[in-house]
Amino acid sequence: MMAEPCRIYVTHAIPEQARDLLCEACLNVELHGEDRNLTREELLRNLAGHDGALTFLTDRIDAEVIARAEGLRVIANCAVGFDNIDVEAATAHGVIVTNTPEVLTEATADFAWALLMAAARRVPEADRFVREGRFRGWEPGLLLGSDLAGKTLAVVGVGRIGAAMARRSKGFGMRVLYVDVQRNEALEQELGARKVDLETAVREADFISLHPPLTPETRHLINAERLAAMKPTAYLVNTSRGPVVDEAALVEALREKRIAGAGLDVFENEPDLAPGLADLDNVVLAPHIASGTVETRTRMVMLAAENVFAAMRGERPPNIVNPEVMERRG
Repeated sequence: MMAEPCRIYVTHAIPEQARDLLCEACLNVELHGEDRNLTREELLRNLAGHDGALTFLTDRIDAEVIARAEGLRVIANCAVGFDNIDVEAATAHGVIVTNTPEVLTEATADFAWALLMAAARRVPEADRFVREGRFRGWEPGLLLGSDLAGKTLAVVGVGRIGAAMARRSKGFGMRVLYVDVQRNEALEQELGARKVDLETAVREADFISLHPPLTPETRHLINAERLAAMKPTAYLVNTSRGPVVDEAALVEALREKRIAGAGLDVFENEPDLAPGLADLDNVVLAPHIASGTVETRTRMVMLAAENVFAAMRGERPPNIVNPEVMERRG
């Protein structure tokens, strides 16, 4: 139990287990139970007077929200990425920020492969073809896709998820290239992976899977120029953050068949799509569900709750993003 009462605000509905954990740590847990995202005005109003907040990637916690949330001690983001939070402002106000790494690694890597295979083998097109009653029997040239075995996979960003994605290529006997600021010797030894620059990756890869964090440097990392450098038979998969890809440029590349296809779980201006994207048959679209399994989403929220629990007890949270706040507190 806590040494003193605390108030926690949760911006979305969460599993009962996580709510129970929060209630164990705190006397007052306020939950936004509606099936919609909070408006900015609601965030500004509802975080005020709370000691902690359990947030999600759709909650934009900027400097103004943090400044007006007097008394806030911890923001536990239920996501690996935390580009929705102004961490610098939080640190300046002495607010701990945490995230939920590791627990969604395998589910996200699985889904990246699902998108890759669905795009390469034209699964959504085939599904529509059958449902629309157009299937008249086997034909030698019907909905031909691309082989995966023996092809070249380029993984951009080999953190936990990117590395897990790369490892799944082993069963397909793929040649693996990777792009990262750091060398990954484990992947090199395990898969024979080769570290290359991004220009080499987009030029040589048959499949490119994106896994970098969203930063000013990675915004529009895949732009018109790099799309033009890809093979016309290549596929692009994005399960990281939408703005990593220039979506308008991707629409043009797909429309003009300058690349073979794409699989997207994230979008530049979610939930809106770039004009024309939804009209294309050579892209597989998913509504940001790469971590969307019952087991993984439950583990994510439980970890976020544990982060809040630790912060409220004055302990170091398991997944603190700005440890300097704890160091400053002594």
